[in-house]
Amino acid sequence: MKTMVISYDEKPGIQAIGNVYPDLMPVEGHYSTIERDYEYKRHGTLSLLAGIDLISGRIYYKVFEKHRSWEFIQFLKELELIYPEEKIKILMDNHKIHTSIETREYLGTVPDKFEFVFTPKHASWLNIIESFFSKMTRSVLRGIRVDSIKELRERISQYIDQVNEKTVIFTWRYKMEGRDEMPGGITI
Repeated sequence: MKTMVISYDEKPGIQAIGNVYPDLMPVEGHYSTIERDYEYKRHGTLSLLAGIDLISGRIYYKVFEKHRSWEFIQFLKELELIYPEEKIKILMDNHKIHTSIETREYLGTVPDKFEFVFTPKHASWLNIIESFFSKMTRSVLRGIRVDSIKELRERISQYIDQVNEKTVIFTWRYKMEGRDEMPGGITI
């Protein structure tokens, strides 16, 4: 049986923040960037559950308004549909919802389908999906303003769908290719 390897985590609390007053566009000679009032209104939050297939580089995701065992089980069911014949190994942190009674009951209905590999405590940064979340935060979520929670959900989906158009397979490297020196002139 072929085994698929998924790097998984959740990004809870993504805020749907909207403007109270419209942004001001740049005006030549006055200010060169968009000006935004400091006041905002909150529309709610979303939780992104995502996993990267480490073999293909494809990102699988679900966006929910809550972050509980039920949502995690929905993500697992989605993976089960995508990979009906394969065993699925999931690399993730040891969050309570991953080992809850509800999750264990679901796993009992699909014996030998999933294998969980937990990252060490305080080392979840080793999980590749964390790099994706970091890039997404810096390129899309930081400073985003939306008119509704629905719009935020659509923008998250649009971003991940665009990333999936040209998947990248992550490869760990000890050294940077073609470099014989470390910063500071230290030869290795």
